[in-house]
Amino acid sequence: MRDVAIVAFAQTRHTDHDTGLAEPELILPVINEVKERTGLTRFGFTCSGSCDYLAGAPFSFVSALDAIGAWPPISESHVEMDGAWALYEAWVRLQHGDVDSALVYGFGKSSLGDLRTIMTLQLDPYYLEPLGLDQLSYAALQAAAVGADRKQLDEIARRSRADGRNNPYALDLPDPGEEDDAVEPLGRAHIAPLTDGAAAVVLAAGDLIGELCERPAHITGIAHRIEPHYLGLRDLARSSSAAEAARAAGVGKGPVEVAELHAQFAHEELILRRALELPDDTVINPSGGPLAANPVMATGLIRLGEAAARIHDGRAGRTVAHAASGPCLQHNLVTVLEA
Repeated sequence: MRDVAIVAFAQTRHTDHDTGLAEPELILPVINEVKERTGLTRFGFTCSGSCDYLAGAPFSFVSALDAIGAWPPISESHVEMDGAWALYEAWVRLQHGDVDSALVYGFGKSSLGDLRTIMTLQLDPYYLEPLGLDQLSYAALQAAAVGADRKQLDEIARRSRADGRNNPYALDLPDPGEEDDAVEPLGRAHIAPLTDGAAAVVLAAGDLIGELCERPAHITGIAHRIEPHYLGLRDLARSSSAAEAARAAGVGKGPVEVAELHAQFAHEELILRRALELPDDTVINPSGGPLAANPVMATGLIRLGEAAARIHDGRAGRTVAHAASGPCLQHNLVTVLEA
């Protein structure tokens, strides 16, 4: 396999409301930031992740290209998924050997619509969507299957919000108090907040890695796995796809100092810790994670960026980043990063 590394990462200062910025205006600052950090003005490949349902328009990613500059012509692709899967596509593209750099970005504005209704559209339109169960209802079913103690969930939420307050890009959320239940057994603090934001990552391969970054985060393992769409065909108390992706990526082949997990609900952290077989001393989501900022279609990419940033600044030597898609952790991508 060709050596590929994350050499730059940038994200917006996320908000819980619409600031009036269009998608290109949201993306442009982070693109400019990674260009400045790497010194690159053009890339061998560009790939983005977004969702037309969030934007309320078909092919919405095309307008976002105004922030990239598509002239002279660029080699560009797009996934209707979180930007983490755009990074996977870019990693595969760099394995071809004819280009040495890739720009990856993801963006989403959840404030413009009803996210619970929008995410229901990812379900099977014949059997599941007509039931009226949305993303939160399914998450509550999974939380009940896990049998998580309410104190455990509160502690995860409290830690995540505290870490988020120390992260200038996350939302400034208070410690959870006696908040109302959202959908039993989940409380409002156990659910990722409504968030608008964007993120960008630059990948480099071969000799270019050392030229662009003093302490790059090498991708030493990356894999994704998916489970059956229908919830009745899988054990909601565990995530076999996350476990299989972790084994394929080689998570257990060395120590894991930091793990950034795409846990949009507090109980998902419990499932993912077991699935990835993370040691007790692994620091989980020091950025605050999705419970402190959840810009849909960029959250998974941010997990990769945050895990890489720990290596870039010397705070860690080996980290793991996780991204999820679909209801109840249906589809999972796991990446191992090393200094």
